[in-house]
Amino acid sequence: MDQKSRRRELVDEYKRTGPEAGVYSFTNTQTGKVFLGSTLNLGSMRGKLEFGRATGSVTVLDRKLHADARQYGIEAFALEVLEVLEVRPEMTSTEIRADLTTLEELWRERLDPRHRVLRDPAD
Repeated sequence: MDQKSRRRELVDEYKRTGPEAGVYSFTNTQTGKVFLGSTLNLGSMRGKLEFGRATGSVTVLDRKLHADARQYGIEAFALEVLEVLEVRPEMTSTEIRADLTTLEELWRERLDPRHRVLRDPAD
């Protein structure tokens, strides 16, 4: 298979499946603080962290993490995908967002209460 055919195949697969949506956490490995979030595109979160590490930019992280990232460095943050949402083709973006909000709330309840979660559900 030539490179153009392989690229076309990958693009078609991406269009059929779309990006992975889910719940993630950024953990400051120096302090134990946890930032919990959800996104329609988990791959973009991975990419942001990789870009931030490559460039030394802390602004790729949520603003609530900037102070810690400046103090401890962006290398102190670990990204963990907590749960991937099963997105069905008939789901609307509104339905996906609502499911992500519910999953995020469930993960907040599951986290050890000693962890300092940096994001309020009201945000």
